[in-house]
Amino acid sequence: MLTTTIDHAEKYNYLGERFRKAFAFLRDTDFSVLSEGKVEIDGENIFAEVQEYVTKPENECRFESHKKYFDIQYMAEGEEYFGFIPLEELKKDTGYDETRDLEFYRFPEVNGRIHLKKGDFAVVSPDDGHQPRCIGKAPCKVKKIVVKVKVD
Repeated sequence: MLTTTIDHAEKYNYLGERFRKAFAFLRDTDFSVLSEGKVEIDGENIFAEVQEYVTKPENECRFESHKKYFDIQYMAEGEEYFGFIPLEELKKDTGYDETRDLEFYRFPEVNGRIHLKKGDFAVVSPDDGHQPRCIGKAPCKVKKIVVKVKVD
């Protein structure tokens, strides 16, 4: 699933070489043998972060964004609700941390969300606020692969 506004539809090349490499990694990797941490795919242009956690109540999950990288959030095991909203609809909560390429936001009054299950993914651009790690039907242990694709 990819969702965005028509104003951003042609801003990024979601079919470019970096995305093809990222999707090949997701398609061809046995995640059962990977432990938490960073996995290099193409230097700092493309890498993955293997994450394991238990989902939390929605009010404990923060909205965030990134400036330097797209996220491809791939659910290898488990399920979660994943909030999303256009960045311009969020109010900043913290300053931008350039080292971590991360900024947090206040919880909006209204936002969208999707249900990610094993095998599902969401592509998040620098124009998107997103809220990972939220409880689905019940708290759930998750193994997620977040592939970071550098913005051209």
